[in-house]
Amino acid sequence: MISKISATVFFFLLVIQGAFAQNGSEDKIRLNQVGFYSNGPKMAIVISTTAKTFSLVDEATKESVFTGELTSPEVWPYSNDTCSKAVFTKFTKAGKYHILVPGLGKSHSFSISAHVGMDAAKASLRMYYYQRASTALPEKYAGIWNRPAGHPDDKVIIHPSAATATRPAGSTIKSPGGWYDAGDYNKYIVNSGISTYTLMSVYEQFPSFFDTLKTNIPESGNKIPDILDEVLYNLRWMLTMQDEDGGLYHKLTNPNFDGYVMPDKATEPRYVIMKTTAASLDFAATTAAAYRIFKRFNKVLPGLADSCLAASLKAWDWAKKNPDIKFVQGKMNSSFNPDIVTGAYDDNNLKDEFQWAAIELYISTGKYSFYTEMNLQFTLNNGFGLPNWQNVNTLGLYSILANRSDLEAMDPAEIDAVKDKIIKMADEYKKSAHRSAYGVPMGVTASDFNWGSNSCAGNQGIVLLQAYSLTGEKPYLYAAMAAMDYYLGRNGTSYSFLTGFGEKSTRNPHCRPSEGDGIADPIPGFVAGGPNPGMEDAANCGGKYEYKLPATAYLDNVCSYASNEIAINWNAPFVYMAFAIEALGGK
Repeated sequence: MISKISATVFFFLLVIQGAFAQNGSEDKIRLNQVGFYSNGPKMAIVISTTAKTFSLVDEATKESVFTGELTSPEVWPYSNDTCSKAVFTKFTKAGKYHILVPGLGKSHSFSISAHVGMDAAKASLRMYYYQRASTALPEKYAGIWNRPAGHPDDKVIIHPSAATATRPAGSTIKSPGGWYDAGDYNKYIVNSGISTYTLMSVYEQFPSFFDTLKTNIPESGNKIPDILDEVLYNLRWMLTMQDEDGGLYHKLTNPNFDGYVMPDKATEPRYVIMKTTAASLDFAATTAAAYRIFKRFNKVLPGLADSCLAASLKAWDWAKKNPDIKFVQGKMNSSFNPDIVTGAYDDNNLKDEFQWAAIELYISTGKYSFYTEMNLQFTLNNGFGLPNWQNVNTLGLYSILANRSDLEAMDPAEIDAVKDKIIKMADEYKKSAHRSAYGVPMGVTASDFNWGSNSCAGNQGIVLLQAYSLTGEKPYLYAAMAAMDYYLGRNGTSYSFLTGFGEKSTRNPHCRPSEGDGIADPIPGFVAGGPNPGMEDAANCGGKYEYKLPATAYLDNVCSYASNEIAINWNAPFVYMAFAIEALGGK
């Protein structure tokens, strides 16, 4: 290389000029670093350029294969970026490419193909395999990230807050399995509810697609789709968290968070903590939905579906008798020892949990009593919002739509009202994508950027996909695909937030096994929390946040639990979106 450059001073100067022109250019051209569907929309965002045109360059031939005009610059207020759009939707040939902008340089590489998102989708689902507790992860399935088993959870202590006459404080129960919730090693019913449901929901939408999908987990090749095998691993743990009276323990946890050690080295005592209404209702909703999903597999899983429904009904009955038992960790610690300081998943409003559980139980049982408890008319206008672990009743609307042909006793006008509600929500996100300088749904308001903001992007995408399934109107699908582009690089940070995917992707997630394994590359398929202007970990991170605007307040450092932690409820909407778009053919 040096000898060739030295051939002429002129050529040397050209190379140096090009190097300086392209220094940092990848961060100035922001796009989905995984790539684009051949027949789908394709867009990059070019930051702060005076250029008027762009080219698409084939990385195999080094030739320009498409040239287009950049749009007039616009400012995105959430990052203060001056953005021009490079649209190349008309180009459909499969291959590997980059964008080249005169005077600025080139983008990260990306692919165009008919199934460009499949590998990312599979990896995002396999995240749950890597989060399995109480089991070893052999090299055959986990690759270089194999590890010994940790947390057998076969002697979990009843915390004094959870004690009953039959299960006194200090006695033990068995509660193995399940998924580690986030970057820590604890397990939480509330967050398991929305996460497990979301995986079941995408299966319910596209069962035939998943029936043949293989993801290289130990259960691959049995008679259960891999996505449901993964659901089962957590669902069976959830069933162990139900007390004999029907109530659900809020969480299974250490008193404090473990250090950055591997699971088999984390050996502190584990407790189940007080029963709560929120946990019981989230469990009731999830197990009622599981009844519908798994009853079609009665031959290979005899009795499982019926057990889920029975457990759901018991949890519902307990919640009706105990309608306002909220988890307030400080208050609990003032009354019981040892103190517990792990994730609280506290919730002061339980109306949405009651509504979600009632909807799922009505769909699964057809009982009129649950129909009256649904109370749809009261809340359809203003009581449903974008789902998150504290706001779950919109999940019930998805279930109504997925099962509407079987709800003969339900007033058709109510089903139409549910459709209208979802479409109205999707319209807001579709309009945001259309008017946004970044061309993404994120940014309806600044509040989209919060702790776990990437789950907001994903749940917006799910609403859009629901609207597409109802209407067949492509703008909803395209806006959902723009939400996927946001995850994978078309955002205010230029990061792909999916570990292992993209030339500039999250590498240092707040995740104990990924940090503790001594392997430079992070475990692939984990979604980082995303920009969070709250920066609640700023002191912990020594003031390392360089950018602090809503769409830029992100730190790829293990210290950043507020922007760079991983969590099962942040991966779940990515899984839904990525597989739904694949199932729809990316068109």
